[in-house]
Amino acid sequence: MNLKKIKYTKGYRTILNGVWKDNPIFSMVLGLCSALAVSNRVENALAMGAGVTFVLIFSGIIISFIRNIIPNRVRIIVYMVVIAIFVVIVENILDAMFPDIAEALGPYVALIITNCIIMGRAEAFAAKNNILYTVTDALASGLGYSYSLVIIACIREVLAFGTILGIRIMPGDWTNWVIMVMAPGAFFLYSLYIWITRTLAKIDPDKE
Repeated sequence: MNLKKIKYTKGYRTILNGVWKDNPIFSMVLGLCSALAVSNRVENALAMGAGVTFVLIFSGIIISFIRNIIPNRVRIIVYMVVIAIFVVIVENILDAMFPDIAEALGPYVALIITNCIIMGRAEAFAAKNNILYTVTDALASGLGYSYSLVIIACIREVLAFGTILGIRIMPGDWTNWVIMVMAPGAFFLYSLYIWITRTLAKIDPDKE
C-alpha cells in the first residue's frame, strides 16, 4: 500500500493546516503586530497564545452555532461583538490572576479583538462549518500561533535577558543583547523564522 496516496480525513487536514500549512504566523503572516510586541519574554508569549486560542475556540463555537441566522450584511459586526465578549473575559482573568503579565501585555490583550487571525477564522471557517470542525480549526490555529510566539520568545529572552521564564540560564558575565528587546531584533528573528519554516513547509506529504 502506498501511504502517500491515503486520503487524509477533513479533521486531519484541518489540524495540519492550522498548525503547519496555513500557520497564522509564517504562512499567512497574520497577527504580527501583537506577536512582535509580546514575544520578548516567554511568559508573555504563553499568555498571549493562550488568550488568542481561548478567543478563537469560544468565539468560533458561538459563530458556528448561529451562522445560519446571522444576516449577511451585519455579519462582521456580529463577529466583532462575539469576539469582544471573550476578549473581555481574557482581560479580566489576566487582571485578576496574573496582574504582572497583564501589565506587561498592556493594550495588546484588548487588541485581540482586531486580530486578523480571529476575524479570518470566523469568516473563513466558523461561519461555514459545524461546531466540531470549528473547534478543531480554532485549536489548530491557536496552537500554530502559540508555538511560533514561544519559539521566538525563547530566543529573544535568552539573548536579551539571559533567562527563560525568569530563570537565569546564561553565565554571570553574559552581556544582554539590548537589540533583542527592541523592534529591530524582533523583526530580524521573525524574518529568519519565516524563511526557515516556509522552506520546510514546501515539503508536501500529498505529493509523491
